[in-house]
Amino acid sequence: MPQSSPLAPDSARKLWDKGYSLDKKIERFTVGRDRELDLLLAPHDILGTMAHITMLQSVGLLGTDELTPLLAELRSLYHRASDGEFTIDEGIEDVHSQVELLLTQRLGDIGKKVHTGRSRNDQVLVDLKLFTRSAIETTVGKVERLFSVLQQKSEQYKDILLPGYTHLQVAMPSSFGLWFGAYAESLTDDLLVMLSAWNVANENPLGSAAGYGSSAPLNRSLTTKLLGFAQLNYNSVYAQMTRGKMERIVAFAYSCLAETIGRLAFDCCMYNSQNFRFITLPDTLTTGSSIMPHKKNPDVFELIRAHCNRLNAVPVEIRQMTTNLPSGYFRDMQLLKEAYLPLFAEMDDIIDITTYAIENMRVSEGLMDQLLYKPAFSVEEVNYRVGNGVPFRDAYKQVGLEIQEGRFEYHGTIHHTHEGSIGNLCNDSVRAKMSGVLSQFSFAQVHQALDALMR
Repeated sequence: MPQSSPLAPDSARKLWDKGYSLDKKIERFTVGRDRELDLLLAPHDILGTMAHITMLQSVGLLGTDELTPLLAELRSLYHRASDGEFTIDEGIEDVHSQVELLLTQRLGDIGKKVHTGRSRNDQVLVDLKLFTRSAIETTVGKVERLFSVLQQKSEQYKDILLPGYTHLQVAMPSSFGLWFGAYAESLTDDLLVMLSAWNVANENPLGSAAGYGSSAPLNRSLTTKLLGFAQLNYNSVYAQMTRGKMERIVAFAYSCLAETIGRLAFDCCMYNSQNFRFITLPDTLTTGSSIMPHKKNPDVFELIRAHCNRLNAVPVEIRQMTTNLPSGYFRDMQLLKEAYLPLFAEMDDIIDITTYAIENMRVSEGLMDQLLYKPAFSVEEVNYRVGNGVPFRDAYKQVGLEIQEGRFEYHGTIHHTHEGSIGNLCNDSVRAKMSGVLSQFSFAQVHQALDALMR
């Protein structure tokens, strides 16, 4: 009888190895950037494995004498991965293969049991969700800091007026308090969208295996509890269908945040120009020109704007990879990592540098004393006359004619009292709104579960 090809040595064996070698060109192309990007997933893959084998022991598929050394080794690997000391060996496809390889090398045959009842499909699903939860928590903390800085600036400069614009033409009086406060409140709605993304990421796909479940007597509710998920992705087919969908939803939440910050960056670029001079940056936060000695450019805000624009494209890029795919797993989904995983560090850098720049900018006082902005008080004058008994439409026509003839004068004082106006910023209410959103992120529940798993 013909003999089968010998299996590859354990140090180079793939999880799906059947005794033949893959064409090297095909291998390089199909592995792609997985080995590089999977390093970001390593701590989360290890946590998922710890929960999975704890569940395997509870249903009798792993002995207690096997679970104890496996958990000890995985805890050691987790700390290495968290400290950036985890590597994926040459010839190993991905983080899942590397973790199983290390367990087998150090503990022998019991290391080969950790894959019982799961597939790399549900492994990567749970890795991505655990990674995403951690990344969202980091981002939310940074957004909270930016929000606080914007609110502090809003209170600090609430009485300093600046012109408001519509159609990029002088419109009505605004204030720096109103301007800073607007972006603070915008962040509260961005975090509402982020909360929805968090809820999608906080559902457990582990146990769905390749997308059709397993005949092993798995206890998916237990792994849900061990990993601190709010609930399951119940249907195994749908759990697999969340690949790409979860990334797109989360990327959209990040794009909403990017849109707010990008818009703020555009304002800052414009307000910093010599034609406006509404704000100034310290010289140390600007850059110069190689030919024009006078230049002090707001490159920081221009680059923030460009980064935000790039992040706005990520949900579209993800959608293009998954559009028209039927149910089930396809290797197309591997490319999602390349678009998805880097967006978190980029967004966090954007928030950090925006916070720093806002903290250090200075605002200009006395802007509205300039003759240029006199027409901005036209509505104030109309309302002044209405308060003195002139019908609104008549007052409007009177003021319009006076402006046209160059004899307009404003007789009142700025006195806005309604909620959200110059004189009533409602920053306390906005702060309460933000606190209400933040309280709905179940970060503490997740930490409690993962801390218990690591003990």
